[in-house]
Amino acid sequence: MALQLQSDSNTDFIKKLQDFGVIKHKIVATAMKETDRKYYSNLPSPYVDRLEIIDANAVLSAPHMHAYALEKLVDRIRHDSKILDIGSGSGYLTACFARLIQERAFEKLQIASGFVIAIEPHERVYKHSIENILTDNSELIMSGLIKIFHGDGKKEIEQYEPFDIIHVGAALSEIPTDLLMHLNLNGRLICPVGDKDGEQQMMQFDKNSAGEVSKKVLTKVIFDPLKATPVEYSHSEESSLDEQPWTDTTDDESEWSEHNKTPTSDLNEPEFVLKK
Repeated sequence: MALQLQSDSNTDFIKKLQDFGVIKHKIVATAMKETDRKYYSNLPSPYVDRLEIIDANAVLSAPHMHAYALEKLVDRIRHDSKILDIGSGSGYLTACFARLIQERAFEKLQIASGFVIAIEPHERVYKHSIENILTDNSELIMSGLIKIFHGDGKKEIEQYEPFDIIHVGAALSEIPTDLLMHLNLNGRLICPVGDKDGEQQMMQFDKNSAGEVSKKVLTKVIFDPLKATPVEYSHSEESSLDEQPWTDTTDDESEWSEHNKTPTSDLNEPEFVLKK
């Protein structure tokens, strides 16, 4: 059953997402309240829980999916975090990530020294995302808190790595092992994995202080594929994945699936360990 949420204001709409338990962290609610959806949506009434086609090559995800991603990443975000947002689309989540860095800095009474690197493969979407964020708050870009790039992102990723957070906003056909090499110790990566016409799963990867990576399947989703994948890098044999042992893991939380927006039980999937 779809979330029948709609409002006349962004603040009230985010409050409803909190009331429904979609948003659990106050800091996530604050970031989403400050990032008004009207600057990123083409709808006359943008405060509704539905996805939106904003371009032939881009979709603005439903608000509950934005909240879902932020909730999964917020505990790993600090005032000095380096965040990579691949397939950044409208720029909405990019702006939310930037504001979470600011909020963490405010909590610690420190300067926000982190930043967000956004990669968008489609030129028209890339240009629109810059316009959206500048209209929202130009200081986010002018201060260097957000840096947006067009293309596959290979050069920029190699320039700014390692990243504390990596978010992929479109589906990858397989586990992004190359991207995991750019994830910092104690970092987290989330992305949808699977074929466009087959089953897709939202997956979470955590790298511990020893460089070991654990995998968790969060929920079933439906995302468009990433057109220009930035994960195809050449690595030495020393950095490639070998066959890894598997152990069982269970996630007891209830999650939300994209498109049909229905509660779905988490999938009990094995966990693998990647040693850097």
